[in-house]
Amino acid sequence: VKPLILTVSSNFRNLELLNQFLNRGGYQAISVSGVDEFNSAMSQPTQISLGLIDITGFDKTIWEWCKQLQNQQIPFLIISPRQSAVIEQKSLASGASSILIKPLVIKQLFNLILSLLEDLE
Repeated sequence: VKPLILTVSSNFRNLELLNQFLNRGGYQAISVSGVDEFNSAMSQPTQISLGLIDITGFDKTIWEWCKQLQNQQIPFLIISPRQSAVIEQKSLASGASSILIKPLVIKQLFNLILSLLEDLE
């Protein structure tokens, strides 16, 4: 069974690209860009293995989504538009395993995903 990765972004094109990379990497992805989609994904019986959360374009409620992932013990990575101590602090306080700064380096992303999924086994 391919690990299921939850991808969150307010930008549909970024979601599309991220999912293409994940599919090519042997993962399946479920994409959300709004609160209703997020709640629906979180309530599905399918086990989400990992979250990739692009915080760009979201208000502070994105941190509540992160807390939900943390409460369900789903590891996740924050994707940030820039290096920021505030974002880093908020991400780690909300349970993020790591923070990636855009533009993403796909090899780095896959290495992190692999590492986090191995920790789950």
